[in-house]
Amino acid sequence: MQEHFYRIGRLPPYVFAEVTSMKAKARAAGRDIIDFGMGNPDSKPPAHVISKLREAIGDPKASRYSLSRGIWGLRKAQAAYYKRRFGVELNPDTEICVTMGSKEGLATLAQAISQPGDFFLVPDPSYPIHTWGFVIPGAEVVAIPNHPGKEMLDALPGAIESCQKNSGKKPIALVVNYPCNPTAAVASLDFYKEIIAICKKYGVYVISDLAYCELYFDGNPPPSILQVPGAKDIAIEFTSVSKTYSMAGWRVGFACGNPKLIAALAKLKSYIDYGTFLPVQVGAAAAISGPQDYVEKLRGMYKERRDLLVGGLNKAGWPVEAPSASMFVWAPLPPKFAHLGSLEFSKQLLEHAEVAVAPGVGFGPGGDGYVRMALVENKQRIRQAVRNIKEYLKQPQEKVA
Repeated sequence: MQEHFYRIGRLPPYVFAEVTSMKAKARAAGRDIIDFGMGNPDSKPPAHVISKLREAIGDPKASRYSLSRGIWGLRKAQAAYYKRRFGVELNPDTEICVTMGSKEGLATLAQAISQPGDFFLVPDPSYPIHTWGFVIPGAEVVAIPNHPGKEMLDALPGAIESCQKNSGKKPIALVVNYPCNPTAAVASLDFYKEIIAICKKYGVYVISDLAYCELYFDGNPPPSILQVPGAKDIAIEFTSVSKTYSMAGWRVGFACGNPKLIAALAKLKSYIDYGTFLPVQVGAAAAISGPQDYVEKLRGMYKERRDLLVGGLNKAGWPVEAPSASMFVWAPLPPKFAHLGSLEFSKQLLEHAEVAVAPGVGFGPGGDGYVRMALVENKQRIRQAVRNIKEYLKQPQEKVA
């Protein structure tokens, strides 16, 4: 009897599992845990989207199989969005594939284009699927600095050349994710131009995760890498309705860009799934094509929460910078607690302040000095969390384990 499975054996213990288990036990014991741990939107989707979903469910054909690459109307809506938002022309037939959320799309693409012995360049820290999506099918990941500026641009050619020198193979692709989960860092169009130029020179694909592009607070909409002239020659980009319209559970995302990568993704998906439930796709099309005042209000809500949390933590003695985009605060550990590491600090914060956060080490070794806080609790609970954290931070240095 087979006892070990190759792909499962490549996965380490899940870092977030300890905090998740502690959180569940605390709630089972009746404790009120304020949960900043997961980026799970707490708002209702737009009303017109819900209405469209209900209407579509009434269609006798609604429960039949859909298309693995997504219905035409939804792909057409996504093409119109890219034209309207970024000025980018996309062919709905060859340059767009609907996915079951951007996470599924990234994971399926990784399976489609990688094999044992391949190399991929991934920033550290990063969203876990950016790394493990390639590790699972047997590829190797090379970490580069997660700073969308000179540090990454300086490190990238050396990382590519090192792979070639040490293995005889150049990396297949580079992953970028801005606005970033977990760090909330944003990238400029000039940065993307440099990335495309470097990767074209070395013949490396670029995979961009743009899931948080509509959650920005400073009046400067984050760009798409596909805005760079010629980017579609080597780049594919993933977006989602999850955060933009608070539709995380609907599982609708998109891959856009390079036709060869889109074809590889679509072919593998055709063997695996029949696409998202048809009425959900109809609802997603209504979200993208309909009025966008909901998104503006959502930005305002997250900005208020950001300001309340960041301002409160700073007043409590925890220096934290306000992010200009995403739904996350990436907070360095308070100096007095830095020696604990992010996992132990997260566990103590849960136990003593009844506040759950995501330990930065779960996003890679480069995240160990940080915790990620998702802006998914209302203002009243954010205020309570700040009060709890303030009391926890007051303990004298000698009592910090």
